[in-house]
Amino acid sequence: MLLNLFLLVIGFIVLIKGADFFVDGASSFASNLKVPKMVIALSILAFGTSAPEFAVSFKSMLEGSGELVLGNVIGSNIINILLILGVSSLICPLTVKSDTIKKEIPILFMITLLLSVLFCDNILGSDEINIITRSDGIVILLFFSIFIYYLFSVIRKRKEEEETSKYPLGKSIIISILGIIAIILGSHFVVEGATFIAKCFGVSERIIGLTIVALGTSLPELMTSIVAAKKGEVDLAVGNILGSNIFNIGIVLALPVVIFGDIVPIGFSLVDIIVMIISTVVLFWFSANDQRISAKEGFIMLAIFLLYYGYMIIEGVF
Repeated sequence: MLLNLFLLVIGFIVLIKGADFFVDGASSFASNLKVPKMVIALSILAFGTSAPEFAVSFKSMLEGSGELVLGNVIGSNIINILLILGVSSLICPLTVKSDTIKKEIPILFMITLLLSVLFCDNILGSDEINIITRSDGIVILLFFSIFIYYLFSVIRKRKEEEETSKYPLGKSIIISILGIIAIILGSHFVVEGATFIAKCFGVSERIIGLTIVALGTSLPELMTSIVAAKKGEVDLAVGNILGSNIFNIGIVLALPVVIFGDIVPIGFSLVDIIVMIISTVVLFWFSANDQRISAKEGFIMLAIFLLYYGYMIIEGVF
């Protein structure tokens, strides 16, 4: 138990420092290449911070814990929007660009809705149970390819305004790599330590997936977005979350399902899916209102997050 508590502390320290390096490196990398920072956030930053979720999903599928994969993705996506953007907006009001509201958030909403429809077999279909099949995974991957095409089209059409780079290109790459390695190692220590402690107290796999694993694997996004908000890199803070949620569904969930086979989420509630959809709708609503997420709106996001997790804890206990 003491060793796992030690891992938690060390993991958090490594995470914080890694996030600091990663944000600086990614920002400088974008400036060097004259690429919009939002594109870097939606791709490199998002994929890097989604690496822990990806590793957990593959490991879980190999061990036959498909429910942990789904809980990890749904929980992480809820946390990314309600908790991480909520906290980030308290640090610095988040300005959301018009293209993000018109294109990137709708892409996230559509892939979230797609997963929700594919999940609800016993409501929208004739099946008695809900199941995520290999064919569902292929459909999600095909939709994800549209997102990748969109990113390439943005790179071709737009160039970032001239901006002084903090580091040369080579150093930016090295700092980014060191940052993401530290983030992945730190989150691994946190998840391993927290999961072991939770199992000692007899916590169910669904609750572990939706809470400890989801929170733990979302720590890279949390630290990266908070550091980005503190540094005034709003595009990196917002784009990191949008891209990460899209990667979570398109790669972290769909790819393991296509490779290893179906997931039968017996212990999952429709409430989990509904909250995931609501969080995306809330993000769009607040962003479209005045192209910013204010501190007041951040408090509302955090309130929804606490209500959901309060409900889950009560349901899990009783």
